[in-house]
Amino acid sequence: MTYCVGFLVRAGLVMMADTRTNAGVDNVSTYRKLRLHGNDGTRLIVTASAGSLSTTQDAVQRLQQGVPNPETGALDSFETVTSIYDAALAAGRAIRAARDGMDSLQQGQISFDATLLVGGSVGGEPLRLFLVYPAGNCIECGPDTPYLQIGENKYGKPILDRALDYDTDLYDAVKIGLISFSSTMRSNLAVGLPIDLVTARQGQSEAEVVRRIETNDGYFAELSRRWSEVINEACRAVPKVPFEPAG
Repeated sequence: MTYCVGFLVRAGLVMMADTRTNAGVDNVSTYRKLRLHGNDGTRLIVTASAGSLSTTQDAVQRLQQGVPNPETGALDSFETVTSIYDAALAAGRAIRAARDGMDSLQQGQISFDATLLVGGSVGGEPLRLFLVYPAGNCIECGPDTPYLQIGENKYGKPILDRALDYDTDLYDAVKIGLISFSSTMRSNLAVGLPIDLVTARQGQSEAEVVRRIETNDGYFAELSRRWSEVINEACRAVPKVPFEPAG
């Protein structure tokens, strides 16, 4: 299992992903799931992947080589697409092609579903963020709900709904995202450090920060500790239920 989240706020884009993958409690490994595909000031494409590792790796390879565009007959890759929307469509075709190549294995009750977050900017367009589903279709992130999640998303969602909005500062969004990861890791051992993150400012086609939060990261440890303390203090501060029997 994995957890990935992307934020598209007024100030810019944040994308984050953990690196843990497992096939059981005795088979846990670390794989990069957040990838930069171009970061030269004119083209910034960032992907985060969840689901079948074999499907996502196959899809990424197809995107590097080019996937057929049924409308133009050309091969679309992250180096040739002219918009992030086109990048998301190409990613959808790549996922479908990767899954189609594994149909015979699918009959053995093995799931090869995969989802992708695709964000960035091409050719000076505004930053955009898409979620690409296993079937290849996609949805776009918008101001009303300025985040998209894939993977093990339920534990980290409450803080996003309560603390994040479109006007949240870019690096406050990073902090909220790290709290979301801390909450997820507290409740699910299948998600874990390191965490990869990328930020980009609106109006830029280049990453501002590319960073890995390692297992010994002092800030993340302090953030997790203080968040737990704040939650406990808030629980104690809330009035007791009015129907507690008199002791």
